[in-house]
Parts: sequence; C-alpha cells; structure tokens
Amino acid sequence: MNAALPSWRHRSLAAMRPGEIAALPDKATTPVILTIAAIEQHGPHLPVGMDAMLAQAWLDLALPLLADDIPCLVALPITVGKSNEHTGFAGTLSIEKELLAGLIRSIAAQLERWGFRHLLVLNTHGGNIQVVRSCLREIQAGTELHTAQLKPSFSPPVSDHEQAHGFHAGQVETAWMLALTPGLVNTDLANRDYPATASSDGELRAEAAPAIFSWITSDLSRSGTIGDATLATAGDGHAWLEAGSRALAESITEYAKGAAAGKTDST
Repeated sequence: MNAALPSWRHRSLAAMRPGEIAALPDKATTPVILTIAAIEQHGPHLPVGMDAMLAQAWLDLALPLLADDIPCLVALPITVGKSNEHTGFAGTLSIEKELLAGLIRSIAAQLERWGFRHLLVLNTHGGNIQVVRSCLREIQAGTELHTAQLKPSFSPPVSDHEQAHGFHAGQVETAWMLALTPGLVNTDLANRDYPATASSDGELRAEAAPAIFSWITSDLSRSGTIGDATLATAGDGHAWLEAGSRALAESITEYAKGAAAGKTDST
C-alpha cells in the first residue's frame, strides 16, 4: 500500500494528522499548492479524467525535483471544474463558476486560519482560468494570503497552426497521456479536427488571439478534439513532461524563495 503513495507525501497536508499541521514551522512563509482540474471529454481517444490525472502527474514529476530546503506543501485537489463548454458530450462533469469560486475561497480561508499566508494554484483546465484569476484577486484583497498561479515557462514546440488552433485533446495533450497512461489512450480513435485553417488566422479566434470569441466545443468540433491528435508520440510526451516539470519546479522554487524573503508577486 505504501508504494502507491506519492514520493512527496511528506509535503501532503492530507497525509498529516491535526497535531502535525498545527506544529508545522514557518507556515507564514511556506506556500501551499492547490491543484484545480476538470472531468470532461477529451475527444474520442482520451479519458475524461485527463486533466485530473495530469494535475497529479505534474506534482509527481516536479516536487521530487525541489531541493530539500525549499518549503512547499500540497492541499487536497479540486478535481471537478467549470467545463460547461463541453456540454453535450458524455462523461463531462461541470460545476458552476460560483461553486468553483466558493470552493477556492473556502479552502483559502481555512488555510489562512491554520496560519498559512501563501496560496499557489496549479490549474490544468482552460475553462477554469478566468474564475481562478478573479477569485485569487478577491482572496488577495480580502485576506492575509498572498496568491499566485503557477505558470511554468516551458511551452511544447509544436507548429504555429497547432499552437493557435490545437488547444483541446490535440497533439500536446495526447502526447502527455501516451507518456503517462498509454493504456488509457485509444490511438485508433485519435483524429484531426481544427476549427479553422492557418490562412484564416486573424484578430478574432477561439483562443490565442488578440480578440477571443465565446464558444462551446460543439461549435468547433463534432468529435470533441480541437487539434491534431494523430501527431502525438509517447517520445514527445516524455520529453515535454520532463521539460515542463523542471520548469514547474523552478517556478515553485522561485516563489518559495521570494516568500521567505518577503518578496512575492500576487496574481
């Protein structure tokens, strides 16, 4: 049973007893990471729990890279997020933005009562971004907590077309899952489905543009894939996970050092 626990369980608040949490040193300068994910369709070839699995994987890969003297703890995750853009596809679970914000605020308030003063969010679902951003600003303004989103600097080197139009269940996400859980990926069903062509790139697009229009997945893709999953390889997935986890560990380290020095930027 112990072998199934993560190597970073000594950083997990959920693995601690109440007295251990109460006695933790340096809580005022130790950042706590909260992962926020989603359960939703990811095309015909990927499991609906991909975002939640990925949140766990990033922690499993990045936290062992931290130096022993870098303080960092992990809260229990928020697994289901705001995924109403995927309404109409089987397997999608979604909660309202007000409920998601309420969960984040509630966790933050309790961490504050325990004596913590730094909350870092690692979000693995694009539909949560606006809720998380506005919620963290409210927490920053109304509590003693400093807040930030972890945004690793690494970006997988894909084509400009995939970068602009492949933002759901495409090359990158499929490669990650081929590396992490190949048995859960049905490559026979991997497909290519773009909402637009490279020649149509302009000021207004679904994502990654100066102006972004509101959309739901069924407006852009019948299959649920938005991108080219057929380009994905396990080799790329392993390389991108390794580079991304190093970048994530560097982001955590930078923030933790800033918190210890009293120099942190809010989100």
